[in-house]
Amino acid sequence: MSGLIGKKIGMTSIYDENGKNIPCTVIQAGPCIVTQVRTEEVDGYKALQLGFDDKAEKSTIKAEIGHAKKAGTSVKTKVAEFQGFEESYKLGDAITVEHFIEGEFVDIAGISKGKGFQGVVKRHGFGGVGQATHGQHNRLRAPGSIGAASYPARVFKGMKMAGRMGGEKVKVENLRVYKVVPEKNLLVVKGCIPGHKNSYVIIEK
Repeated sequence: MSGLIGKKIGMTSIYDENGKNIPCTVIQAGPCIVTQVRTEEVDGYKALQLGFDDKAEKSTIKAEIGHAKKAGTSVKTKVAEFQGFEESYKLGDAITVEHFIEGEFVDIAGISKGKGFQGVVKRHGFGGVGQATHGQHNRLRAPGSIGAASYPARVFKGMKMAGRMGGEKVKVENLRVYKVVPEKNLLVVKGCIPGHKNSYVIIEK
């Protein structure tokens, strides 16, 4: 699917035509620079590699400098490939937020907020003592029995237990585009998206 790389700015709310208050996320979408063009003849598939947000010179290696130089642009912090562009683009072309249209639906992927090591109530939604769903009788947030006995004498893989939570790739589908602001490269979509403020996201049509 075609799309752009963006940066999550934060959340706000707007009123629709019926006066209903709608929670929305504001995203800086582009401008993205075409840093490589994949073709059937060379790569076996068609795609565009897009770059977004200039990278600090001290964090740049020579391979990245040479790659960006071919496109006539500066080295980019975030690079991603997209397929399905109907228009034809060449190296160095800029794709802006005007690629999206108000009223259409998009999918947005990003890295969720890391929450560290969490227990089963927060991580998996266990009921605790009030609902007593997993065997514990006097400990509010304990996991209770995990089911192992002399047979099978082990814990099955995938058992819901405490552990590290968050920091994973998450995609939210079918978010409506409420507003496109070309002069500021802003995209306003309904609902929330994964990631903290200023984190990079992939927006697909």
